[in-house]
Amino acid sequence: MASNAGEITITVSHRGNTHPLSLLPDSTLAYLHARLEELTSVPPDNQKLLYKGKKSVPEDATILEAGLKDGVKVQLIGPTAEELGGLKAVESEHQRKERILRERAQKAQVKVRSTGRASPSSDAQYTFHRIEPLPHLPNPASARDLLTRLANDPAIRHVMRKHQFSVGVLTELAPHEQPHLLGLNVNAGQAIKLRLRTDRYDGFRTYKEVRRVLCHELTHNVWGDHDNNFKELNSTLNKEVAEFERAQAAGTHHLADPGFESPHSALEAEAQEYVLGGGAQTLGGSSGSSANDSPEERRRKILAATMSRLQKEEEELEQRCGTAGH
Repeated sequence: MASNAGEITITVSHRGNTHPLSLLPDSTLAYLHARLEELTSVPPDNQKLLYKGKKSVPEDATILEAGLKDGVKVQLIGPTAEELGGLKAVESEHQRKERILRERAQKAQVKVRSTGRASPSSDAQYTFHRIEPLPHLPNPASARDLLTRLANDPAIRHVMRKHQFSVGVLTELAPHEQPHLLGLNVNAGQAIKLRLRTDRYDGFRTYKEVRRVLCHELTHNVWGDHDNNFKELNSTLNKEVAEFERAQAAGTHHLADPGFESPHSALEAEAQEYVLGGGAQTLGGSSGSSANDSPEERRRKILAATMSRLQKEEEELEQRCGTAGH
């Protein structure tokens, strides 16, 4: 049905449902958010609107000033009031720890010691309190297994205890609902949502890819925007994960076969310390391998290629993260 003269018609999509809306040009963003709450049950404070030509304006600005035009398609991202209600149990804890977390993020981090062991009470507090795959997606049992593996990952548990991270719900993002996102942190740790599945729902993304997104989203427990504070803490978390696994692997190899260490896993860890540890560097020389290369030269070239890949992956994470500015 055609809109009345002077009205602007937009189409809002949320979790596979579309909602056509006709608004007057002088309608405010606040009014639009209120209408969307009626349609989707997503509170205004938790609504994130994605559309072409979006402008950063205050809530009392008109929809025209915000860049909305007739025929624009809008993607709405955000949890419903019911979903938020289930997370209130941990909200006060996050508010209480907010100042402590910010102070810790600005301090020099202590080098990881693989022999460290937190108390059982700390283990229970600094963890993921609930695992929730999406039951309407195929094979939820496998999704639960992947989420559980992430939640119990020794390196992840190590950084959560060290930085006092607590997350209410660890769940997943449906590719068809938010195809451009890899991860989302709701309200500084009330929930973390991760893209587990491939676009065609014919399998799951690799464990290392999903875990890197998880480290990225855990950083949003402290910092909302992708500023220098965020980058510093995110680098620290990734470096600590790499160092923890490196120390753990060294101990395992010592027991199994003294002197043995996988070359590529060691280079991967070293590259993460360079790139994700805040010390990204460019190594000179060509990237192609040659039969005449010395072992050290081959190692340097593999390290340079790994560093380049990790840098590109980190840039993609920032572009496909739904948390910043939320």
